[in-house]
Amino acid sequence: MNTTLPFSRERALEWALRVAVAGEFLGHGVFAVQGKAQWIGWIQEILSVDAPTATTLLTLVGLSDIAVAAAVLMWRKVPRAVLLWAAAWGFWTALVRPLVGEPIWDFIERFANWGAPLALLLVYGWPKALREWFRS
Repeated sequence: MNTTLPFSRERALEWALRVAVAGEFLGHGVFAVQGKAQWIGWIQEILSVDAPTATTLLTLVGLSDIAVAAAVLMWRKVPRAVLLWAAAWGFWTALVRPLVGEPIWDFIERFANWGAPLALLLVYGWPKALREWFRS
């Protein structure tokens, strides 16, 4: 049985991570654009804003998440700044759960939300210069 891939193992790893990151950000983006009520409540609680403001903010976040998903799938090599943002944002959104009273396990369950973009960033290599963060 031939078990070789039609492309390198590194390329397969890169694409597995790209699909994982895109799926996570597209899913969250769509929920946000749809105005997931629980998330609106969390934004109100954390930022002390009214429901219309929280809804607007959530819509903007959703569009941003969808843009990250599209960038990860469409750019030949995703700019590292996008991946750093995705890792930081994924970490924050996972951390929000225990901050609003959900069990710590809701945070732990979401390690992949920030771990996948961080892993893809590490596959590409940590930048040594500022300009490298923005190159694709």
